[in-house]
Amino acid sequence: MRLVIPFNHDWLFYPQPVGLETPPSAFSWVTLPHTNKLFPHHNFDDADYQFISTYRKVFTLPQPRRGRRVFLDFEGAMLAATVTINDHTFPEHKGGFTPFSYDITDYLHDDDENLLTVHLDSRERADIPPFGHTVDYMVFGGIYREVQLRYVDLARIEGVFVYAHEVLTDAPKLQIDVDVWNQRDQEFAGVVKATIYDGDQVIKTLLQSTTLAAGERVNVSLSEICQGATWESLQLWTLDQPHLYRIVIEFGDDQISTHFGFREAQFRNDGFYLNGKPLKLFGLNRHQNYPYIGAAAPARLQRKDAEILKYELGCNIVRTSHYPQSRHFLDRCDEIGLLVFEEIPGWQHIGDSDWQNLSLRDVKAMIERDRNHPSIIIWGVRINESFDEPDFYTKTNALARSLDPTRPTGGVRFFLGGDFLEDVYTFNDFSNGILEPDHTPHLVTEFNGHMFPTKSYDNEERLVEHALRHARIQSLQMSTGGVAGAIGWCAFDYNTHKEFGAGDRICYHGVMDIFRLPKHAAYFYASQQAPSQRVILHAATTWKLGDLKEGVIEPIYVFSNCDRIEVFIGGVQQLAQYTRDVQQFPNLPYAPFKLMNLGVLLAHPYGELRIVGYLNDQAVAECCITQDAFPQRLTLQADDAVIQADGIDMTRIVFKITDDYGTPLPYTHTVVTFEVEGEADLIGENPFALVGGQAAVYLKARFTPGPVRVRAKTPYHALAEVLIVLQA
Repeated sequence: MRLVIPFNHDWLFYPQPVGLETPPSAFSWVTLPHTNKLFPHHNFDDADYQFISTYRKVFTLPQPRRGRRVFLDFEGAMLAATVTINDHTFPEHKGGFTPFSYDITDYLHDDDENLLTVHLDSRERADIPPFGHTVDYMVFGGIYREVQLRYVDLARIEGVFVYAHEVLTDAPKLQIDVDVWNQRDQEFAGVVKATIYDGDQVIKTLLQSTTLAAGERVNVSLSEICQGATWESLQLWTLDQPHLYRIVIEFGDDQISTHFGFREAQFRNDGFYLNGKPLKLFGLNRHQNYPYIGAAAPARLQRKDAEILKYELGCNIVRTSHYPQSRHFLDRCDEIGLLVFEEIPGWQHIGDSDWQNLSLRDVKAMIERDRNHPSIIIWGVRINESFDEPDFYTKTNALARSLDPTRPTGGVRFFLGGDFLEDVYTFNDFSNGILEPDHTPHLVTEFNGHMFPTKSYDNEERLVEHALRHARIQSLQMSTGGVAGAIGWCAFDYNTHKEFGAGDRICYHGVMDIFRLPKHAAYFYASQQAPSQRVILHAATTWKLGDLKEGVIEPIYVFSNCDRIEVFIGGVQQLAQYTRDVQQFPNLPYAPFKLMNLGVLLAHPYGELRIVGYLNDQAVAECCITQDAFPQRLTLQADDAVIQADGIDMTRIVFKITDDYGTPLPYTHTVVTFEVEGEADLIGENPFALVGGQAAVYLKARFTPGPVRVRAKTPYHALAEVLIVLQA
């Protein structure tokens, strides 16, 4: 029977390549995911994580083998891993973004301790994608994703691909391809059994007998026409109701399970269609990196990013720029109905033939790992923003289509024209408009970004213009024929190399900052979702005369999905009609309101700004901004009230200096100091030199359940406190 055991605790770490002569006492105890170095959120050099480190783990087998093979599965280690089990060293694995495994059976001590050593090279090596030239993101170092110990039978399942087609007909078809392997030294006759569940209810069981010769590996196909009484309640996977089914595959004594969905996703010449209905793709790019911990984020933080993109930003698609991302992130996209464009590692540079072979391996690993995710609608099989390389890209496209004939390929470029070997023309359009498509289907995969980097504490005009630039392109794409959608650059600010970042090595391209806290542009995205999902009312102003040229506070843009708004200044209602700016943004679902003729002038007294939003003539939202903007309070808020006491789990804690209405004050600069009471560690700068009025740290659980109190203080404000409970 298959057994998969998390293998993430009781690791030892040493930040140099060392051998057995270095005693365990010299190492640090760590859990996985792990970053090889903690950082401040900015102002550090990428050279600081580029070193070879040593991970070590001593273990006894948690269960007897009983004839099974034992594999060691790494979900991701940056960038090249040399793994030794006892006295055997495996060839170096090159690449940090896709999973890899070792059969360690023949080198194990069944009844004694085993020594596992990983020498991890985190240098940016030119022989491994994405490197060979400059890259606009930091990759960080460490065994930054999970590791598992996997027991499997000699006659076993190696992979499963589940997909539906003709789902909009009266007889949808379900195809199940099962890769089985007989590693025994004699023939094996068995039955592949597929049991399909809707929740806890068994919908259907399918059987297929097969006989494998010794050492033989074959693909067994099972299919089902989904009609009749057992399928009467079949539900499609949609953005609003992302219904997931579960399938359990059995072969001999082996068993695995996965989830899937019934949905049809098509790029046609006139756009994108989900389940036969046209859908304009409206989204943002996402890097997997976080402040302090680099890419070593546990499941909770990965899932939270998907929720931010879907619920806070109102996106219907995310591009995993520029590499495959965590399974936890993709699982959450499946669960909440967020479409995904997933692509291979790379950035502009194409290496030699060995480099290209590694890239082809990445195509295979990405698709085989992720092709059961209904959220994924397209594979990116071209190195982001690279020039044409027809032989190489003919191979990447052919490989992708052979592994998954159900999804189209795309190849993200930064120029029009060139070889079009993919199924969808995917283009980074930095023209500040939408260039006429050379080919259809056509998808804009980046815009804005480096054209207008914006810090959360920049002057008001820049922050507003940043938001309006996103609004203009999204409005334009809505009416441009043949354009399936636009994916803005990008969701979150991120650490980068000196060639691309600001003076503190951050790319300020995000609609949110590096802590996942919103700029004005974030509220534009959020305001485009239906108010039944979330009501948005945000005035893009600090309401301060000195923030704008000539001391004139107009126009003011209000990002909202309300039907109408009312405006009050100093308690007095303004009688002008504040309508949506459909002249500038004619195609948006909810064009921003534009406030003019407010009569607020330099050196004339004026009061607070109050805006009320209405739906169906009912007041549903209110936005208040004070005139004085004195910092009144320090606030703390944790994303989660309860986390797991497993030494791995983390939650974000946001702290802000706000006015009386809870609005963060971007020009408040002070030092915030934290204290932690309980069995957890604060991850982040402490003390924190706050610039911009808001930021975040993380709380990482230890192993003892119980309450944890985090307190924050400044020289000027009352103590703030938040309680998080660690549970077993």
